[in-house]
Amino acid sequence: MAIASTPLPSRAVLADLLPAAGTRLGGQVRDLALVAGGAAVTGLAAQLSVHVPGSPVPVTGQTFAALLVGTALGARRGVASLGLYLLAGMAGVPWFAQASAGWSAASLGYVIGFVLAAGLVGALARRGADRSPVRTALAMVLGSLAIYAVGVPYLAFALDVPLARAAELGLYPYLVGDALKAALAAGALPLAWKLLRK
Repeated sequence: MAIASTPLPSRAVLADLLPAAGTRLGGQVRDLALVAGGAAVTGLAAQLSVHVPGSPVPVTGQTFAALLVGTALGARRGVASLGLYLLAGMAGVPWFAQASAGWSAASLGYVIGFVLAAGLVGALARRGADRSPVRTALAMVLGSLAIYAVGVPYLAFALDVPLARAAELGLYPYLVGDALKAALAAGALPLAWKLLRK
């Protein structure tokens, strides 16, 4: 495999290890495909959705997907990918949780937070944060905090409830699941790098 014969760049993200395009246009097409693919993966993961009684925020796979997309693509492509996911969903593509779309959902703030989180974890991945379990878990925790930093205040505004009540509805019930997602990423991403080094 061509990857094995070439030293891995220290500031690379996983997407950088794909075969290089022969032309500038080819590189741009490849980046567009990665951006669109990341948005589509997030949209598919959003359909893995479980309603949480008493909360307008379901448990979905989209948070995990958004963090992995940002980490694998890097900050620039990650932000573009999750930005595409957000804008297309607001425009009517039914790929938010439970095949929903639009911009009136109380949980839209979390989707806006995905864009911020993708930039953050992508920038951390460029600095090697996805190459060891502890650093990967820390990057995922920081990415999740970025999502909550937008999602919970937006939820409070959308529902016209105090921030503390929004945290009860849209933060505390999800912390255990987020810890599990961080643990999964902490195993998967460093393993991917380890396999590529071989």
